Amino acid sequence: MRARMPGLLLAASAAIIAWLVHLALPFVPLLTAAVVLGILVAQIPAVRPALVGVLAPGLEVASRHLLRLGIVLLGLKLSLVDIAALGWVSILTTIAVVVLTFVGTIGLGRALGLPGHQPVLVASGFSICGASAIGAMAAALRARDEEQAVPVALVTLCGTLAIAVLPALWNPLGLSQTGFGHWVGAGVHDVGQVVATAQVAGTTALAVAVVVKLTRVLMLAPMVAITVAIERRRPTDATAVRTALVPLFVAGFLAAVLLNTFVPLPDWALTGADWAQTALLAMALFALGASIRFAELARTGWRALVVGLTSWALVAGLAYGAVLLG
Repeated sequence: MRARMPGLLLAASAAIIAWLVHLALPFVPLLTAAVVLGILVAQIPAVRPALVGVLAPGLEVASRHLLRLGIVLLGLKLSLVDIAALGWVSILTTIAVVVLTFVGTIGLGRALGLPGHQPVLVASGFSICGASAIGAMAAALRARDEEQAVPVALVTLCGTLAIAVLPALWNPLGLSQTGFGHWVGAGVHDVGQVVATAQVAGTTALAVAVVVKLTRVLMLAPMVAITVAIERRRPTDATAVRTALVPLFVAGFLAAVLLNTFVPLPDWALTGADWAQTALLAMALFALGASIRFAELARTGWRALVVGLTSWALVAGLAYGAVLLG
């Protein structure tokens, strides 16, 4: 535990700084600030030896174990009752957006030769719930930390751009508050980015966006399970013998969803869980950001950028189509 403390203390300090940034600049989502802070720290030459040395054990705990705990607590944000209130058309179109974006991004990533698990991780981030989904899928597939660097950077970049781009398109596209909220919830990656983007259109748009977004978050469990099942069928894949079909933290996430749906939890418990979930994910995403090196991103070149931007356009286009169908 003593060896892990320096890295954990750094991650906790970074989470507090990200929170202060969010307080000062409310349009910057806390988790996005945590990832960006990690990326910036990783580019400081004087800090890099510590990141791979004395800080590494604690950062590894944050990026793996704290991430999983945060995802379990994320389930307490979801209620099947709220999701059912969207109606079957909205639910089915939201699921379709997730599945089509996921499959399309994987296909493009493999066609362009992205290495290892990167196509699956990019697809998870853009189709489900940003860097949190990348971490969850990486944990389930036992992907290396290096494989997460490009997907996390891409989804952070595009999600941050969405905060400015989508509101600018709200009126030109002729969307109502409800329609804009649905579009944002179905097409923006991280929950915090959804809130930052939708709030410009008012409380109605924000409420719809959050419920639609959490419906996408609920897809995390089946998408992870299906992906792991497919990977296990590949005899050359090392994850075939090491990975459970439904990882324990994914089962915990589903249990938290059911608990929040069927058990009347007191407000103080939900508020405390929300704070804990945010803190854990902020620490974890800082640690993931701290593993990113721009020099390594440059080696992937234009291929990763093309996949990320295309996936962003795909999910936004499909989400807009879902709004029109609804």
